[in-house]
Amino acid sequence: MRDVRVRFAPSPTGALHIGGVRTALYNYLLARQNNGTMILRIEDTDQGRFVPGAEEYILNSLAWVGIKIDEGVSVGGPHAPYRQSERKALYKQYAQKLIDDGNAYYAFDTEAELDAMRDKLKAAGNDNQQYGMHSRMQMKNSLTLSADETKKLIESGAYVIRLKVPAGEQIQVNDLIRGLVTVDSSQIDDKVLMKSDGMPTYHLANVVDDYLMNISHVIRGEEWLPSAPLHVLLYRFLGWEKNMPQFAHLPLLLKPDGNGKLSKRAADQMGFPIFPLTWKDPATGEVAKGFKESGYLPEALINFLAFLGWNPGTEQEIFSLNELINAFSIERINKAGAKFDIQKAQWFNQQYIKATPNDVLASQLLKESGQSVSMETALKIVSIMKERATFPQDIWEQGAFLFSAPQVFDDSVVSKKWNDEAVKVITAYKNALSGVTTIDATSAKSLLESAAASVNIGVGKIMQALRVAVTGNGSGPDLMITMEILGKDEVIRRLDYAVNTLKVKA
Repeated sequence: MRDVRVRFAPSPTGALHIGGVRTALYNYLLARQNNGTMILRIEDTDQGRFVPGAEEYILNSLAWVGIKIDEGVSVGGPHAPYRQSERKALYKQYAQKLIDDGNAYYAFDTEAELDAMRDKLKAAGNDNQQYGMHSRMQMKNSLTLSADETKKLIESGAYVIRLKVPAGEQIQVNDLIRGLVTVDSSQIDDKVLMKSDGMPTYHLANVVDDYLMNISHVIRGEEWLPSAPLHVLLYRFLGWEKNMPQFAHLPLLLKPDGNGKLSKRAADQMGFPIFPLTWKDPATGEVAKGFKESGYLPEALINFLAFLGWNPGTEQEIFSLNELINAFSIERINKAGAKFDIQKAQWFNQQYIKATPNDVLASQLLKESGQSVSMETALKIVSIMKERATFPQDIWEQGAFLFSAPQVFDDSVVSKKWNDEAVKVITAYKNALSGVTTIDATSAKSLLESAAASVNIGVGKIMQALRVAVTGNGSGPDLMITMEILGKDEVIRRLDYAVNTLKVKA
């Protein structure tokens, strides 16, 4: 059996889209499941779109979600270099082989001439306005020019190299997700393989690199499916057909409503991230907040992404990375696009927060909240707030009342529940608290019941009023535990402030 060698090959043209993280994840799962190799290759042949800092961002993003690179950029390996811009001479020799074998040709057409060709074909009612078998013999290239003319134009340096797609062929791609895909060669244009700057295009570079790096599986986005027949031709023309990798084209990520491809604009409009880490565009200065900075745990994000197009065939939803590795199979990846349900992503995050040890969350609370409380208090805060938290920051944002006394009170509760009975019980309770040294949740409840009984008022009638006096809110975690965390003196101060501040409506 062939060794499993997969590659993730992003372009450093900006921040890594979350769909790219999913592609990397599926490659990683297959590699780990088969004791294979995960390769990171940077496809930077389009120098016009290169963005400073993008490569480092890609590396940091993969590291954050826990995808370990075995070979490639940042770690090296036997097939270095792993940046395509550093492999330029390599591609040229294979382009020359294609020309020598009659499977590619030089083209010298200007942009104006290309536009004129498309306009002519359109005017003639031809739906296929591509540069290919229907138009190549009317264009300026080494197929139509004499050897001397071709040589002179090559020496001038203004040329590209195009693939010569054969006519009358049915080209087949066996896709592991979609089955056998057949395309008539008349639908394939003579793609540019080498650009005028001497750089290869994606089509030539990725085929050459995948062959030389012994890639066994190419797992990539659905948008590359139309290019797969072209790549099959390249493997054949270069004599590598027997070593061609298996292809798997992943379903698109769709907007949450399923209407259209997920884009940054759509994510911005709906208020959720689309990049793993915060990204600052070096050209515009625009900052896009990432999943990490928004409070998503990497384990939760990975679990969520795994289910965008794949399912285990069971009811289980929570998977550790090791469990995903064991359960994953390409055969269970769906063809249809996957809705990017951000509420489901939040649900995954909630589950992982609940499962995170309290001491880990407490340490994070102390580090990021800026509050000067003891570890013992932080642990208590975490214990009552984590069940309600979607993100770690919710623990201190929603639990702000545990750090500072409320200055504003929930008016919907005050208007309905703050009355003479509430004031009587709370005053009696405040006096009872003054007579003890400390309180815990049990004694706080006992004292409250005694205070309410002393004025012949049921505790149930005043609980919401008491909560709003202590926390400012109409709802929240267990009030008795909350008062235990705050301590007797702080509770007395808050009750006193509420009694003196809030007015009973007539």
